[in-house]
Amino acid sequence: MTTKPQALILYGDGINCEHETKFALELVGFDTKIMLTSDLFKTPKSIEKYQLLAFPGGFSFGDEIYSGKVLALQFEQLAKDYLVKFIEQKNIVLGICNGFQVLVNLGILPDLNYEPMCQLNHNSQNKFINRWVNLSVNSKLNNPLLKNLTNFELPIRHGEGNLIIKNEKASEIILQHAALFYENDVNGSFAKIAALTNKTGNVLGMMPHPEAFVTRFQHYNWLNQQLANDQAKPYGYQIFLNAYNYFFC
Repeated sequence: MTTKPQALILYGDGINCEHETKFALELVGFDTKIMLTSDLFKTPKSIEKYQLLAFPGGFSFGDEIYSGKVLALQFEQLAKDYLVKFIEQKNIVLGICNGFQVLVNLGILPDLNYEPMCQLNHNSQNKFINRWVNLSVNSKLNNPLLKNLTNFELPIRHGEGNLIIKNEKASEIILQHAALFYENDVNGSFAKIAALTNKTGNVLGMMPHPEAFVTRFQHYNWLNQQLANDQAKPYGYQIFLNAYNYFFC
């Protein structure tokens, strides 16, 4: 690929992190377009123009039924075949917070080869959580979007991040696709899982918000922590940079 990779960012119907996601993607080198979900459903074939599809955070359809379900149903009826082809062609799909919930409800995660086997339910505290959390990478997976990251921190902002599994067989498969773990039990999520990926690593769904830490000034303690060094890159930035580099490896 000799030109910049193209990223499509969805918005509308309660999604509210599209501009932060756009900023993050453009910061590392993507050309981006923000598109209404309703416009994508009118011309789902247009997804073929892009190399990355982002499902940003927010509250799509006000979390009616439960988080991400309504948008997932729309995709199921109007655009899933195009999304599956997009994934099979090794393009990147990134779902953040509500976007992660959509991918789980759609059956894209843990992988296309499985029936839906998990759900992101209400936090064990039964309240919205807005805080920074420590995370660890599942090094066994060698996920390309988490390259050069081991233990790091990002903010979470969700009311339904508690990963619930259907049965014991599902637990084994979910663990095989766990990309990130919370250091502490922050929401009751099974095995403290904070993110899932597919087998090939080009689909990543995560509850933490990488777009909220792509410049050092976004950190709550930026004056006193090591990333005040201009040579260091914030952890969210690294995730988006990995996505950019994915297309040039």
